[in-house]
Amino acid sequence: MANFNLADYETVEQRHARALEAYPDLRCVIVNHTTENDRAQSTWVVEARVYLTDSDQANDLPKATEWAFEVDGVGMANKTSALENAATSALGRALRWALGGSKGPSREEMEKVARGRTPQKPAVAVPGDFAERVGKAVTLADLATLWNEAVAGGFSADVNELVTARKKALS
Repeated sequence: MANFNLADYETVEQRHARALEAYPDLRCVIVNHTTENDRAQSTWVVEARVYLTDSDQANDLPKATEWAFEVDGVGMANKTSALENAATSALGRALRWALGGSKGPSREEMEKVARGRTPQKPAVAVPGDFAERVGKAVTLADLATLWNEAVAGGFSADVNELVTARKKALS
């Protein structure tokens, strides 16, 4: 595991305070995109939108957007606060991009790395049409649904690069 010092990373709260200082009209919007299917899988899916000015928000022109998902009960914070944890993760990354990609990952994101992940089930064969379905996704919400399917099916590790590339193309 890579060595790093958590003290070198700012918290999402610190990042938000820094953004507010630089942009007094800052607006941060968290959108819960969780579907009934997601909840059936104990998953929360959220999007964070960062608007630097009130007019940007009025015109729906976010400076940055980011997505995150969390699974109920996976990790300490998710035992009681998976939705809130997803919102914080998405907001921290969106603020990072809105502020010019500064300061790298948030402390909260690095704490996840430090804790390590709960071992996942071994990967299973990716359905033959999955890559095609990812390529045909037209919205980030469609892509999030496919990602949740990959996670639930145990083949997320095998399609991570494919989904990430499509996300970049849609952003």
